[in-house]
Amino acid sequence: METLHIEKRPDGITILTFNRPDTMNALDLATMRHFAEVIESLHTDPDLRVLVLTGQGERAFCSGGDLVELSQYPGEADALDFITLMGDALRRMEQLPVPVFGAINGYALGGGSEIAIACDMRFADEKVRMGFVQIRLALTPGWGAGQRLLRLVGYSRAMDILLHGHVMHAPEVDKLGLGKVVPTGTALEHALNFAVHVAERPPDVVRGVKALLRAGLEHPYDNALAIERSIFPPLWAAEPHLSAVDAFLEKQAQQQKQKESNT
Repeated sequence: METLHIEKRPDGITILTFNRPDTMNALDLATMRHFAEVIESLHTDPDLRVLVLTGQGERAFCSGGDLVELSQYPGEADALDFITLMGDALRRMEQLPVPVFGAINGYALGGGSEIAIACDMRFADEKVRMGFVQIRLALTPGWGAGQRLLRLVGYSRAMDILLHGHVMHAPEVDKLGLGKVVPTGTALEHALNFAVHVAERPPDVVRGVKALLRAGLEHPYDNALAIERSIFPPLWAAEPHLSAVDAFLEKQAQQQKQKESNT
């Protein structure tokens, strides 16, 4: 069975679906490796406009690592190997130049929540159950969720979430800004609707928006301002902007003529 389904659409939207519904889409090592390979390959895909992640079925987005398999690797070196595998894959996903949307259709627990918050935006089903539950297994996050959660919700709230290890329902997910809650069964639909909208925008502009925001997360303030400033001039001189200005000026001229003809 294909445990990670890949759909590349002609509009530049790629959908990755975690496809182990019998395990609530938990990731075994083979799926982790495949995920890492796919993310790396997307860095060289010139047609990519938006990446969307979701889970197969109605129950779960992803319930994290498959503990039935991973428990067979109890050593420290084993742990370092598999957290490095997924940690690096999620970092590379963050570094994709295009937006990454998560369609969170149900449970996103442990590593599933780590994958979710590595996305740029999340559309969460009303029945979402998101939980950084690692502490229940006497663990901390291993795929980078500590740093991402800190940046999303702040130090004290991140501390509270990780130490409680509770499962958050839709109202809390929405309140904390961890996902835009949408009606039951429509997370993927909403993610794709917005992805289509984004894919229709000039690709360099979309990439510029992501680049300037990522700069603010990853660079000192003055450096981030410099990066943002460097993105604007080539876009100003590019054909999409020039065409948009021409259309704006033509519309203004037509409105002026209409105004004069009515006086």
